[in-house]
Parts: sequence; structure tokens; C-alpha cells
Amino acid sequence: MSECKLNHSLEDVKNKYESQISFLPEDMKDLFNQFLGKEHTQELLNEVFHLLKKYDLASTEEQNERNNRLYLVLKNV
Repeated sequence: MSECKLNHSLEDVKNKYESQISFLPEDMKDLFNQFLGKEHTQELLNEVFHLLKKYDLASTEEQNERNNRLYLVLKNV
């Protein structure tokens, strides 16, 4: 994933999550609901946004890598 100079708000992350929800693992949804109910650093918001960005277009291997990173983030906040 390329570096992005934009900072993404919690609202941006929510919108991106909602656009990708049907492609994400079912057990990730509760973790996301918990995540979205809290405040986070700008760095973390940007990271989650970019893990979700074009998730539906990623290869299965790329989705698995993103899932691993998302689980790490979502379970440790």
C-alpha cells in the first residue's frame, strides 16, 4: 500500500468500513463496532482506513495479510 498524505477522520474510517463490511470476515464486525466507538490516534485511523481501502479488490492473499493486521489492531485497542 502506498503512503498517503491525507489524514482520515473516524467518520472516514466508518464510511470505508461500511462500504467494505460485506467482504470482511464475520467475526471482525464486533471488533470493528468496538473500535469505532472509541477515540484513536491519527496514525491508527490512517492505518485502518488504508487496510480497508479497496479491500474488495485485493487478492485473497492480500486480504489475508490485511486481515492479520486488522486483527492485531482491533484486538489491541
